[in-house]
Amino acid sequence: MSGITLLNGKNYDFVVEKKETVKAQKLDTTSKKREKQTLFFRNYPTIISNSSVVASREGKGPIGNFFDEIIDNTKLDKKCFEKSEIRMMEHSINIALKKSALTLDDIDIFLAGDLLNQITTSSFVARKLSLPFLGLYSACSTFTESLALGAMMVDSGFCENVLCSTSSHFATAERQYRFPLEFGNQRPPYAQWTVTGSGSTILSSKFSGNSNEKICVTSATIGSVVDFGIKDISNMGAAMAPSALSTLINLFKNTNTIPSDYDLIVTGDLGKLGSDILRQLMSEQGYDLGQNYTDCGNLIYNVKQKCYQGGSGAGCSAAVFNSFLMQKIKSGEYKKIILAATGALMSSQTSFQGESIPSICHAVVVESIGN
Repeated sequence: MSGITLLNGKNYDFVVEKKETVKAQKLDTTSKKREKQTLFFRNYPTIISNSSVVASREGKGPIGNFFDEIIDNTKLDKKCFEKSEIRMMEHSINIALKKSALTLDDIDIFLAGDLLNQITTSSFVARKLSLPFLGLYSACSTFTESLALGAMMVDSGFCENVLCSTSSHFATAERQYRFPLEFGNQRPPYAQWTVTGSGSTILSSKFSGNSNEKICVTSATIGSVVDFGIKDISNMGAAMAPSALSTLINLFKNTNTIPSDYDLIVTGDLGKLGSDILRQLMSEQGYDLGQNYTDCGNLIYNVKQKCYQGGSGAGCSAAVFNSFLMQKIKSGEYKKIILAATGALMSSQTSFQGESIPSICHAVVVESIGN
């Protein structure tokens, strides 16, 4: 039995079995699918374009210089925040298309999701695009779900170009899941700040770049739902850390790798507290995440911005991956990374009914591969 005392004074006990440090073994990857949760892509679905759009708070953070566009007015001259989130996703899509030199006619399918009821942001954007559309919802892990599904479609040969987009907005998410903004409630110190941002990625079966390297999604580990009984809707890091534990362990086992085999392991939005919990839980299972582990929620804000435990929201991992992380891969600083976004699968209704918070984590391995 191992215990973790959270900042709210509560103690959560996790039943774990102390294990020796896991060592990597040679992997046979002759088939596309290995075991139940990890898929290997042998036709190298390639990221040919990416974009990120954020608001001014995110733009003032440590990685502000990496975003494609920083919006000063979070309403984007719209009458409500929900319409501004739609506009923000449209901006990220337009930037990604412009970078790729593709048009909407070149896109075979649009995969998108957000945090709002019935994923209205994505659906209303899809209404304007008039593309074949699959709306996705895995809360804050929706972006890696879209990359995983998009890579499957490209790798299988069913699609040539797939557009993946995700967004979140502080104002829309807060009043749906927690409190009206006008209420001005005091946030607990273990809370996180919903990122106002959107990220878009275009996956393709064709590589048209000038570089000798192409950036590919080489595998995806599909998460299963995990629930450790946490009910506090402000404590997202503690609620989601167990799902990251489950998915990462399955990824390492399915690929016969260990954390040191990757240049960087990035979770989606656990924030500082959730990252600390994950480190401890992984260590107790024999996996030392070491210095090459970080979290998108930790990267996007600094301490002076008073965002408590860091960023969260479906736009968090999408914005960070399509800016900072992709540029680091393009520059050669990172060759092989894991992006493991986590999502809390509660709704406003289940929270009112006193339900605990189920969580999920989907992970993709992204590699720079020579032509």
